[in-house]
Amino acid sequence: MTPEEKQSGIPCVLIGTDGNIYTLLGRARQALRRGGRPDLVEPMTKEVLASKSYEEAIGHICEYVEAE
Repeated sequence: MTPEEKQSGIPCVLIGTDGNIYTLLGRARQALRRGGRPDLVEPMTKEVLASKSYEEAIGHICEYVEAE
């Protein structure tokens, strides 16, 4: 998937949220579904779960949603 295909433009409140990566992933998944892009949930989840670090996982989430 190209970076342009990943970027949904859907806002997602991550700032001030529990910093647990699974909590953040859940918020992003919910935002994609509510924003009408459920097709992006699975690829984002796979990338986040395959990440080697917290920072890499956050980076993948931010490729799919607009973190606020």
